[in-house]
Amino acid sequence: MTITTSMIKQLRARTGAGMMDCKKVLTEAGGDLDAAVEVLRKKGIAAAEQKAGRIAAEGVIASAANAAAGVLVEVNCETDFVAKDASFTAFAGAVAGAILAATGGPADAAAIGDIEIEDGNTVDTARRELIAKIGENISVRRFARIAADGGLLSTYLHGTRIGVMVRLGGAEPSRQLGRDLAMHIAATRPLCIGERDMPAETLAKEEAIFTAQAAESGKPPDIAAKMVAGRIKKFLKENTLLGQPFVKNPEQSVAQLVAGAGAAVEQMVRFEVGEGLEKRSDDFVAEVMAQAGSPN
Repeated sequence: MTITTSMIKQLRARTGAGMMDCKKVLTEAGGDLDAAVEVLRKKGIAAAEQKAGRIAAEGVIASAANAAAGVLVEVNCETDFVAKDASFTAFAGAVAGAILAATGGPADAAAIGDIEIEDGNTVDTARRELIAKIGENISVRRFARIAADGGLLSTYLHGTRIGVMVRLGGAEPSRQLGRDLAMHIAATRPLCIGERDMPAETLAKEEAIFTAQAAESGKPPDIAAKMVAGRIKKFLKENTLLGQPFVKNPEQSVAQLVAGAGAAVEQMVRFEVGEGLEKRSDDFVAEVMAQAGSPN
């Protein structure tokens, strides 16, 4: 069967594969477009497996929301160049939407790959096809799904690298308050909502550091103990949302702002691309030259 330019373009539009790859696969499939797509998917899976060990610490934060719930998701790639690619950002948005649409949401990040994303495909199938198209490792690292539960959900994306979602309760929390708090959280990185929410291990670690510092000062034990208590108090104020001064009015704490509005902060989540991940330090030019066998 003659493989026409139109057929090649159709396959390329559906898969994003190269022109020569499309022509070769269509020839192998006898011009059957669906069969050719399947072959390229299989090839894409092989390509994805080859790239799976490569560091993916760039990417985007995407969000989706409806009246019942909101979702934040971090999708990673290897370079900031790909993080700006329209296909990649569309995939991230589709993943957020799929998590939102899934009944109850996936149990954890590992289960995201099995949920349906579009056209009957799963997230993992779409991810592998995108790897084949883009040529970089891609992973869905983490997500947060917050149910509205009668409260007010507010989501804020600072570009594509920072995402915040907060749920407010109370009599009549305003959308403006929700947005202001989400923007505040994006800027100040609080570790938790209030002092009671601070992880015990985090507080213990800081206390150990402050105790060692106080011991080094040579102060008497009673003075050293007061130094430690004061530094812990300062740490809690600086790292809890309610203890922080409100960015729009530093004379007022967030706790005072929320109380004055008759609201309560019930839940919050803040994602920033690449938090805690190892970054690539290699040179892509050098990598390409090495693969080409260049001595330079």
